[in-house]
Amino acid sequence: MHEMAITQSVVRAVAERCEGRDVDQVTLLIGRLSGVVSDSVRFCFELCTMGTELEGADLDIVDVPGRARCRECEELVELPDFIALCPCGSADLEIVAGQELSIQSVEVKV
Repeated sequence: MHEMAITQSVVRAVAERCEGRDVDQVTLLIGRLSGVVSDSVRFCFELCTMGTELEGADLDIVDVPGRARCRECEELVELPDFIALCPCGSADLEIVAGQELSIQSVEVKV
């Protein structure tokens, strides 16, 4: 389960930036095409934050839908997964969204 390693990296990065201040909330962007399971990250977050400045913090995950632009007709299409076709029938798609995995924001206690 690579979500544990990803969550550990997120917690470590946030803790380093917050320099000892307690954290109220962390917001992550996770794209549907990123290969990361949001529910697994949510489960791992509680475990990874124990004994850190992030213990007890809320985790908000923003689900970013997959989107691609068709190179044939220039149409922007939603992608539920990597196996997709444009309505025009082309499989020549350029992914433009949905592979995100980033920390969007952090709220610290005052």
